[in-house]
Amino acid sequence: MAALKVILSGGGTGGHLYPALNIADAMLRAQPGLQVMFLGAERGVEARVLPGTGHPFQLLPLQPLYRSRPWRNWRLLATAPQVTGGLVGAFRRFDPGLVVGTGGYVSGPAVLLGHLTGRRTAIQEQNARPGLVTRMLAPRVDQIHLGYPEAERGLKRGQRTQVFAYGNPVARPAETASGPLPGAFDWPTGRVLLIAGGSQGARGLNHGLLEDLERASHATDGGPAAAAAPGPSAREGPGDPSSAVAPSIFSRSAWPVDLSIVWVTGPAHLTEVSDRVKQLPWADRIRVVPFIEGLGAQLSGVCLAICRAGAMFVSELAAAGVPAIFVPFPAAAGGHQTANATAMVEAGAAAMREEEDLQPGDLLSLATRLLTDEPARLRMAGAMRARGARDAADRIAKELLDLLSSQGNGTR
Repeated sequence: MAALKVILSGGGTGGHLYPALNIADAMLRAQPGLQVMFLGAERGVEARVLPGTGHPFQLLPLQPLYRSRPWRNWRLLATAPQVTGGLVGAFRRFDPGLVVGTGGYVSGPAVLLGHLTGRRTAIQEQNARPGLVTRMLAPRVDQIHLGYPEAERGLKRGQRTQVFAYGNPVARPAETASGPLPGAFDWPTGRVLLIAGGSQGARGLNHGLLEDLERASHATDGGPAAAAAPGPSAREGPGDPSSAVAPSIFSRSAWPVDLSIVWVTGPAHLTEVSDRVKQLPWADRIRVVPFIEGLGAQLSGVCLAICRAGAMFVSELAAAGVPAIFVPFPAAAGGHQTANATAMVEAGAAAMREEEDLQPGDLLSLATRLLTDEPARLRMAGAMRARGARDAADRIAKELLDLLSSQGNGTR
């Protein structure tokens, strides 16, 4: 019997790479003899992550598509021969029966080549609003796996295309029968407020929160730091606490004994955030790190997150039941992050603030309301957990393995 082989193509950012890794892990758990290969981009996060996974991989000189600045797309033409040659060579050497795309620079070309060469093909779409590649390839692939059921409204699938909405393939929690996995992050004890801007960080989010904390550090209870943010609105959702004014827990004299902040800055912003945090009176309560490997599988100790709304991280928060204040990345392609956040707000699982609408003290005031209104926070946590899909990777893997097995007998 011929070996079962699958190419997983996705990357550029962690939001496209980690779904592929989680799917690969689930497929290998279910089919230990499976052979897996990754295709990625030289300029993506996969160049740093894939060498440590133990999986065979190939990186190609792919370039992003600039839809708002089309004059920059000359790089696509310049690298096209090398990319095409690399893809064809990888397919010829590895000879996969199935090609799975999870988004990013390489995903579209790899899945298209899989389709044109008669392989089984599948797409895993993380976002509530499907991306360009997913929309273009939906009529041609055998399976589409959706992270959000809302995404199906934006697709025109083929007659034989199967669509599944099992959720995004999050990693298993970082716990084993014998305790935490080696290398798991050492979280502070007590309650943890997580600030995270994605694998590359978020300059706007970091700066806004730094300014809020610096302002609060000069205030006393009842002073400027106690000013209330605007009351609940449609963008906050039904799970939010009341808009009653409460003294800020981030003022100089009110910081709770049991609360710590873990701030994931992104590598490019680590120095600036660290230097400014050191000047705060509660610097010992704020742990600043550039990146946490496998963060999504280690969220059980977090009580609230202030973060971007990348699809995979939203799904990881949901699997862990962590309520969030989302500040979507305003330049995300197609407004994906706003759509992801809106879906969770409408479910009563989160609050949302648009970055361009943020007022001084807005985020910290909203965080105060959630951290001091435990019933409201717990309601949001329950709504978040209800949208979680811890078994999504295993369910997706089963469908993909069934599809791969059908490749040998010609059924579709």
